[in-house]
Parts: sequence; structure tokens; C-alpha cells
Amino acid sequence: MPALLVGVTAAGPLGSPPRFSRRTGNRGGGRRGVSLSGRAVPESTGGGSDKEAAPGGDLLQTLLLGSLFGLWYLFNIYFNIYNKQVLKVFQFPLTVTLLHFSIGTFLVLFMWTTNLYKRPKISPMQLAAILPLALVHTMGNLFTNMSLGRVAVSFTHTIKAKEPFFSALLSALFLEEVPTIWVILSLMPIVGGVALASLTEASFNWAGFWSAMASNLTFQSRNVLSKKVMVKKEESLDNINLFSIITIMSFFLLAPVTLFVEGIKITPTYLESVGLNLKQIYLRSLVAGLCFHAYQQVSDMILARVSPVTHSVGNCVKRVVVIVTSVLFFRTPVSPINALGTGVVLGGVFLYSRVKRIKPKSA
Repeated sequence: MPALLVGVTAAGPLGSPPRFSRRTGNRGGGRRGVSLSGRAVPESTGGGSDKEAAPGGDLLQTLLLGSLFGLWYLFNIYFNIYNKQVLKVFQFPLTVTLLHFSIGTFLVLFMWTTNLYKRPKISPMQLAAILPLALVHTMGNLFTNMSLGRVAVSFTHTIKAKEPFFSALLSALFLEEVPTIWVILSLMPIVGGVALASLTEASFNWAGFWSAMASNLTFQSRNVLSKKVMVKKEESLDNINLFSIITIMSFFLLAPVTLFVEGIKITPTYLESVGLNLKQIYLRSLVAGLCFHAYQQVSDMILARVSPVTHSVGNCVKRVVVIVTSVLFFRTPVSPINALGTGVVLGGVFLYSRVKRIKPKSA
């Protein structure tokens, strides 16, 4: 449990959190490295060998994997519900995002100072390599909260399902990874479905729409950056500590911006002056912050047990679960055309996750 507990405090973003994986091997003279690979959306996770969760049909492993998937979805549901409740009445997305990072930073520092988890030894060069990832990670989570504060949870997640499109586009532009014809065909319903869902979305406004699109762009930019960054390996710099460093960096990057733009708006004096319930705001913010980090850590635990394709299919199902539960909880009005557009998007994401495994024939 200590590993999970620390991971809960330090994982990355909604809908799509960075995943850090070790790649050991000779690179230019035999030096070993730790690769920082973006996880923002598992559908875009490329490569990797199939690692199915229950070799030999072991019942215990199957039950464990099923429990992890259940926790993954449950933490996502609670995060989106509590976070939306806060953002509906407390419309300061910078402050809300900073609260998420501050919860993680506090718990990480507590674990390190009490030796519940070994503090990493990290060089200035390593910090410089991680900084760009922390920056886009911060921006991606901020844009997501800006969207959630403006439009319905279901609509934000429908737009965020368009991340595979940005992944393919940026990979083609900056990594020269030309998508296969099957990938291109699977992206068409994703783009068309978002347009269809937007036509009749009751909560639609341009600020919420473009914030979600900006979140897609920043998270997929992180994936591109991560493929170009290598950090020298240290024994203490494992996945959990890398998450911890990203979280702390994000806190310090966002804190001065928040103070300058929004000021200090989370004090009891201010909340009472605008007629907000202190207990509700603080409790819901705490639960949202904990679930924010918990669902991403559980996602990494699942990815360690299954193939990337299986994980991406699970992520597609997760979006369905989050959209449906948010519609039911908030009683979001959904027109037939809106429902059709959302279904087309999710169907396209599912197809994308399947065709990504099709390798182009070598000449």
C-alpha cells in the first residue's frame, strides 16, 4: 500500500496523466536512461509488448485486475462529480488546479520526510529535462478545469475524446510518424462526432469548447516532448518519485500565476463573503484532489499488467462510464443528436485503439 499511497499524491492529469516508464538499454555508448513517456491518453500509447494480466488464467490475478479497473472508474467518477460541484460555485480554475497539485505536494513531502518512501537523488540536469513535461502537464490540467467550469462534464469528455486526432497530427508533424490509412479512417468519426455533439449541446459555449481543445493539444504535446527526453537513471528515481517531482514542479509553476491572476480566493473570509459553504467547498476540493491523483496511479498499475491496446480499450469504456454517470448525476439534458455524436466519437476512439496495433508493411 505505501506505493499506491505515494502514487496517489503524485500522479499526473484528468483524462490523461503522464506515464513514466523505464527503458534500460544501450543508447549511444551504452548509457542507460529513464524514458519519460507521456500517458495523457492511453489510446496514443505506442509500442510496448502485450502483457496480459492473468497468465494461465489465474483467478486471483483476474480478480485483482477487475478490482483495479473498478477503482480506476470509481475514482474518475468521484473526481469529475466533486470537481464539477466545486467549479460550478467557485469559478476560479487556477485556484482549483493549484489545490489539486498542493494536495499531492503536501503528501509527497510528508512521505519523504517521514521516510515512508525514499526521497530521490536528482541532479539539476534531470530537473531541467523534466521541466518541459511539468509545464505542459500543468497547462493541460488547467485547461481541463477551465472547460469543466464552463460546460457539462459529459461535453468536456466528449471533446477530450478527440485526443487521438491531436496525437496523430503532432506525431506526424514533429516525429515524422506517418499514420496508417486505418488510423486516418478511425479519426474521421472522432472529428465528425465532436462536431455533431457540439451542434445540440445545451451547455455549449466557446470558452469551454476551446479550453477542452487546448487541453487535448497540451497533453499530446507532452507525449511528443516525452519521446525526445531521456533522463540519466538513478536507483531512487522510479516511477513514483518521477510522479512526485512532476507534481511538485507543477505546484511551483502554477502558484505565482494563480496569485497574480486570481489572488487568494480560498480563504474562509472570502468564501463566506460570497455566500459559499466552507465545509462543502473544502471537503469536495479535498476529495477531488485525492481522486485526481488516485485514478492516475491506478491507471499505471493496470498498464503494468495489461497490453497498451487493452488499456486503451479500458480507457474508452471509462469515458463512457464517466459521461453516463455525470449525465445521470447532474441531470444533463441530452438531445438525440447530441447522444448520437457522443456515441460516434466513442466508437471512433474504440476503433482507433484497435487499429493502432496494425503495423504498416515494411518495403
